[in-house]
Amino acid sequence: MQAIQAYIEKQGGPEVIEWREVALGTPGPGQVLVRQTAVGLNYIDTYHRDGTYPVELPGGLGMEAAGEVLSVGEGVHALEPGDRVATFGPERSAYASARFVKASSLFKLPADIEDETAAAALLKGCTVEALVERCAKVEAGWPVLVHAAAGGVGLILVQWLKAVGATVIGTVSTEAKGHAAREAGADHVIRYKEEDVAAHVREITDGQGVPVTFDGIGMATWEVSLKATARRGLIVSYGNAGGPVSGVNLGILAQHGSQFVTRPTLFDYYLDPGERAAGAARVFEMIGSGAVEVTIGQRYPLREAARAHEDLEAGRTTGSTLLVP
Repeated sequence: MQAIQAYIEKQGGPEVIEWREVALGTPGPGQVLVRQTAVGLNYIDTYHRDGTYPVELPGGLGMEAAGEVLSVGEGVHALEPGDRVATFGPERSAYASARFVKASSLFKLPADIEDETAAAALLKGCTVEALVERCAKVEAGWPVLVHAAAGGVGLILVQWLKAVGATVIGTVSTEAKGHAAREAGADHVIRYKEEDVAAHVREITDGQGVPVTFDGIGMATWEVSLKATARRGLIVSYGNAGGPVSGVNLGILAQHGSQFVTRPTLFDYYLDPGERAAGAARVFEMIGSGAVEVTIGQRYPLREAARAHEDLEAGRTTGSTLLVP
């Protein structure tokens, strides 16, 4: 069959994204041919594109997608043609109308999870599951700070934290995003462009600060996170939207109260098949129960991935973004 696929030959701005038409034949051993119905856009895609994360070139883009199995290769027994499946990587080639995917990277979708929901939430949902339940191990009653609370990960993170009983303080850039964060369950919303975030957090927590800060922004919010986090608290720095955190003197953690900081990567928490299966099942459970509702804020035609990257990096998106083949 014929398919269109995105690729990059060099790293740079959205303009480096190119397209090609390929003929796909029979999947090889351990592979599955998937016709993709929805592709998820994630901030990590921009890191692969712009050089924040080095990647092998030339190469594909995108990690998250859902679709239908068309055929399977030798040795694949858990999947068959007609199955609905989704993936969050680690392969980078999701910006495609169809492609070969390792069977070990695919999850069969429950009947109550739509393709678009899976493509919008699997990578983000598994990220949140790992951050909240495996990394920070948040407990009921804890006040928690979430930067970028109205983003794709942010909205899921807010809902997940509320489901485990945390009090959520979210930061946003606009009133519209503040409304989205409140709808997701945030107890307090701070407009970071207009308010002193750390001071407000200290006020909410009676001067103590939060035991956990989830920071997907990076360098732009590093100082705020230090000031808002409690003595012996944990800063979970999981993104670079505001630049990577670098040149950090560890003594600064002592000066702010013997704090801890971690820079987690999803695949270190989803290292083996058992961890991956358990994490995805937990995400599907949270979505299926209604504890987490996935907000698809915008959709773009697949070939307009460059425009989607521009909007994401400019902060013009809310919730999850889909590329539609």
